[in-house]
Amino acid sequence: MTNRERAYAILHYEDYDRLPVVHFGYWRETLAKWADEGHITKEQAENWGDGNAIDAEIAEKLGFDFNWYTCFSPNSGLVPPFETKVVEEFPDGTQYVQNANGVIIVQKPGAGSIPSEIDHILKDRASWEKQFKHRLEFTIDRVNKSMVNVGGGKFAAFDEGGREFLQKGERDFNYGLFCGSMFGRVRDWLGLENSCYLYADGPDLFKEIIDTNADLCYQCVKAVLETGAKFDFAHFWEDICFKNGPLISPAVFEEYVASHYKRITDLVGQYGIDIVSLDCDGCIDALVPIWLKNGVNTMFPIEVGTWNASIEPWRKQFGRELRGVGGVRKHIFAEDDKSAVDAEVERLKPLVELGGYIPCIDHRIAPDGKWELVQYYCDKMRKTFS
Repeated sequence: MTNRERAYAILHYEDYDRLPVVHFGYWRETLAKWADEGHITKEQAENWGDGNAIDAEIAEKLGFDFNWYTCFSPNSGLVPPFETKVVEEFPDGTQYVQNANGVIIVQKPGAGSIPSEIDHILKDRASWEKQFKHRLEFTIDRVNKSMVNVGGGKFAAFDEGGREFLQKGERDFNYGLFCGSMFGRVRDWLGLENSCYLYADGPDLFKEIIDTNADLCYQCVKAVLETGAKFDFAHFWEDICFKNGPLISPAVFEEYVASHYKRITDLVGQYGIDIVSLDCDGCIDALVPIWLKNGVNTMFPIEVGTWNASIEPWRKQFGRELRGVGGVRKHIFAEDDKSAVDAEVERLKPLVELGGYIPCIDHRIAPDGKWELVQYYCDKMRKTFS
């Protein structure tokens, strides 16, 4: 069986020959450290990306079969993006930077975590009408000029060979269609605090922004599928939860956002795509039933975190319609010996037996990850689940 066939079989509760060993990429700092240690080259560390040739090279060295997050992504973001520029600089090297989303962030020398946000261009209807709305109009170039992974880590623009590759559907790797973000992207533009205030003070504008963004995502997906391009799954990104739950009220999410998922999942279903995954970090339990009801049936990356996320309680609550990819504690690779890896693989055994579940390291291997332990994990998983 190919890895593509294995993934399909597992997520459809069919027989398969062995479990694929799956990953979800690496922090940039992790790759830089591994380059310093001589495991990979500096060129590989600097030019790695999900699904590219270097991704495949590093995966082979470590023992992974493939990166789950390998998708064709039509450009459903801001076009043109805002200019990235330094707004203010301080003696210690700290900079206030305007990023592509029109957000002013704080960049500090050597900092690797998510930067603080101190201001946002999108504040009200005036800034929405003047600065954002025209950047969310659909044009076919959003599809045609986006890059397609055509195998072997090579890429081609959709209108320069990518479309034909996808129409044939002849590949041995699992490949998804990125369907955009229904709220996470809006939260990025507004900021968390401002999005909460806008819902309370300007619900009509709040709805208009969400609707406009979601409709653009729909138009991009529709344009891709109408060409006859074939995909193994559809995929959304959100990142709208933290360690204690959602960053948006589930009731508000259901009222303003849920129907947009249904519109897109119904569309992809018409083209034979019945696996729909969603990348959301944090404790997602309160939103899972809303996603599932609206056609999202595969949770990813199931961050274990301090809240011990797992597919097991979800399966008990929602049954076999709820699938999962992820749920492997990335912190096991920071330990001093192999015992933590052994224990984690043992913990996964009953979860794999549930079916409809592919273990995957829960969110990009962190800089404390030891190369040798990642290699050991891959070897252990292959021997355990073959």
